[in-house]
Amino acid sequence: MTHIVVLGAGYSGQLAANLAARRLDAEVTLVNKRDGFVERVRLHQVAAGQELRERKLTDLLRGTGVRLVVDRVTRIDAGARTVELAGGEPIRYDTLIYALGSQADLESVPGVAELALTVAGAEYAARLRERVAEGGTVTVVGGGLTGIEAATELAESHPDLKVRLLTADELGSRLSERGRRHLRGTFARLGIEIRDSSQVGEVRADGVVLADGEHVPSDFVVWTTGFTTPALARETGLAVDEHGRMLVDGTMRSVSHHDVYGVGDAAAVRLPSGQELRMACATGLPVAQAAVRAIRARAIGRDPKPMRFRYVNQCISLGRKDGLIQFVRADDTPREAVLTGRLAALYKELVVRTALQVQRHPALPTSF
Repeated sequence: MTHIVVLGAGYSGQLAANLAARRLDAEVTLVNKRDGFVERVRLHQVAAGQELRERKLTDLLRGTGVRLVVDRVTRIDAGARTVELAGGEPIRYDTLIYALGSQADLESVPGVAELALTVAGAEYAARLRERVAEGGTVTVVGGGLTGIEAATELAESHPDLKVRLLTADELGSRLSERGRRHLRGTFARLGIEIRDSSQVGEVRADGVVLADGEHVPSDFVVWTTGFTTPALARETGLAVDEHGRMLVDGTMRSVSHHDVYGVGDAAAVRLPSGQELRMACATGLPVAQAAVRAIRARAIGRDPKPMRFRYVNQCISLGRKDGLIQFVRADDTPREAVLTGRLAALYKELVVRTALQVQRHPALPTSF
């Protein structure tokens, strides 16, 4: 029987494993470094001190037919089609699905790795929660969705905490005018200081130093800008882009190794139009579906169709009581239509819950 090995049990990897076990005549093995599913889209809530239910992979995978191996991947031998592990025996595959995701870039700016905190992983978010409890002034660096959600969650949950956000561009530059207006109004309501056009050149124990030499004092810093990917794909000899993401065709198959597929943040996915999909749960789930459809088509001797996808919205939580749903065109550019306030917060919560339910019921739709 064909053996499919999936590396990484994030949103994309776990869904790919579940779908492969259900829809393919194959043995499926999922390798992950921990027996726990991290709801990455909720890590800003963890950092703010909210308690989230623990999700074990063994529970989520029960009854699916997927074999879980809890171990760390150290090497892929593409020639021998073998995955080597830190603690266990090597695993041979016929088809490999690479879903090792992304992580915060802590190396490109001096002081970040040693002094900054992040929400890029469960352990990091827990460490930030402990520091937040001590109070003081926090500087959040990065005006993307992660920075926005972290800043608003911290400010709402800890009114005594002084929160500042620094962004290299204008805050909400990818939003419509109505979206930007609501975002700035929310920041004002929560007392969050905004510093636009602020490029950070160094993180220090007493704050950050901007590229122009200005010192911005802070008791601690939260870093939410930039990303890196595991070096494993490049080390294996897979074709990758400048960020180390696997280069794939329209069916999610590696352009250099036809027995390897890439999904989630670890893959650089482009539509036939040339548009590159942004790194997000909303794209990672459909990409996982597309990869399994392609594997199934080739297994039965058919030519798979390239993935078809269009964006609908961007969902941003602004604490537990407010949100911003920015409706977008197919190419992800903003329309003027937005949904805000409590209804938007409920909308975002529904999206997050659906992303988790898809792991248990992979037949559910995954285009949000």
